[in-house]
Amino acid sequence: MFCFQCEQTAKGKGCSVLGVCGKDARTAALQDLLIYAVKGLSFVAVEGRKAGVVDRAVNVFTCEAVFSTLTNVNFDPERLAGLVKKCVELRDSLKAKVEKAGGKVNFCEGPATFTPAASIEDMVKQGEEHGVMSNETDPDIRSLQETLVYGLKGVCAYADHAQILGQEDDKVYAFVHEGLAATLDKGLKLEDWVGLVLKCGEINLRAMELLDAGNTSTYGHPVPTTVPLGHKAGKAILVSGHDLKDLEEILKQTEGKGINVYTHGEMLPCHGYPTLKKYPHFYGHYGTAWQNQHKEFPEFPGPIVMTTNCIQKPAESYKASIFTSGIVAWPGVTHIKNRDFSPVINKALEMTGFTSDEDKGSVMVGFARNTVMSVADKVIEAVKSGAIRHFFLVAGCDGAKPGRNYYTELVEKIPKDCVVLTLACGKFRFFDKQLGDIGGIPRLLDIGQCNDAYSAIQIAVALSKAFNCSVNDLPLSLILSWYEQKAVAILLTLFHLGIKNIRLGPSLPAFITPNVLDVLVKTYNIKPISTPDQDLKEILG
Repeated sequence: MFCFQCEQTAKGKGCSVLGVCGKDARTAALQDLLIYAVKGLSFVAVEGRKAGVVDRAVNVFTCEAVFSTLTNVNFDPERLAGLVKKCVELRDSLKAKVEKAGGKVNFCEGPATFTPAASIEDMVKQGEEHGVMSNETDPDIRSLQETLVYGLKGVCAYADHAQILGQEDDKVYAFVHEGLAATLDKGLKLEDWVGLVLKCGEINLRAMELLDAGNTSTYGHPVPTTVPLGHKAGKAILVSGHDLKDLEEILKQTEGKGINVYTHGEMLPCHGYPTLKKYPHFYGHYGTAWQNQHKEFPEFPGPIVMTTNCIQKPAESYKASIFTSGIVAWPGVTHIKNRDFSPVINKALEMTGFTSDEDKGSVMVGFARNTVMSVADKVIEAVKSGAIRHFFLVAGCDGAKPGRNYYTELVEKIPKDCVVLTLACGKFRFFDKQLGDIGGIPRLLDIGQCNDAYSAIQIAVALSKAFNCSVNDLPLSLILSWYEQKAVAILLTLFHLGIKNIRLGPSLPAFITPNVLDVLVKTYNIKPISTPDQDLKEILG
């Protein structure tokens, strides 16, 4: 195996024996085979669109399949093998439709024609032939190809969430297919790949816009909400991941059953949505970020539901009480189908639950774009008067790799006349810090999940319009942490928007070659984080 798609990859170069995320070589090979198969399906889909053939089932499946290969999502060889077989079935069915429509069927060899082996072990062998390093092209081109593929994984994640809530745009699906099919074209030059990578950022902006529309039209715009960090006596269910629809169904299905529902990780911002807030048994937040689940989950006295990416290998101490849903999978873990959470509810009623109340303080959520823009005049006046000196967007993914305490120290040292905006699980390095306020405006504003990056972008754009300047000229600094492929997609969106001077950490992507990095530095002045003191000195002068 060889995998370097996430920030924690072994020795900063690549996992070659066992993924730091927990995936073994078999799982890695099947994920590689699935991407290989989806490239073939995408090639056929591109040909189909030329003939006027668009298949929604192919579109939706493509996003689900690609999302399944994102870090910390699907570790189950049987599920992955099933996706490969379904991919080939859809590919061949689509071929027939294209032929019937009179389309050209000059299908490329390889992924557009291959047949998966009968057994999983033989499929693993097939996958081993199609890993990252099987691509023997120029290293800089391969770097951009992999950047595109990882960006598309992020796009597919957002598009999948959006379509679950009824928001779709064929423009997104079409580019996912175009981008994946492009990796089969040996004639593209370096500048072609740069263009595709930036186009991925543009399409990701649309995917995030769709997701934002899905979330807000279904659950309302988030409002400032105080969320308890403790617990109260009673049966309990813990919901982690990102999927709002799963959380809503759990809340509906537990009504009147004496079970309190808690969030974990990126589900924290869900407490700010009016439609979800109406459930009185939607109580509080338990624990911190995804990488701490081995320490936090054994102590939770109820079942745990993993709704999207973020699962780690379950410890034996809680393996019998953890469940997966959607595209998440781990061998031996009970999977919820069709959002029927009765197995989770029955487990919650069997387990002890919390035996007493405990107050551990609280945090505030709900400062998405609607909330911030509603007080835009106050914010603008505070900037003009000098009350607010600077904005820091300290956002992104959390992780276990050393160096991430940089973000905690940075936020602690940011001067009191500055405001900190945050989103995604990177916030858990400082989410419970009491930073006070500036003229009634909290100094720490939680915009939401990584899925809510669209809100952060819209806030920045609104401020730039108010001050009649570009985002790059605002008193705003972006200091980002990354871990997985949704962060890659967001970074490509920022590049598409022409946003410069981004600080990125805790380390730079292993899949970016020195030459490609040099282009990014010269074009966007992207730079690695250094120390909090040095970075603050450079930013504030």
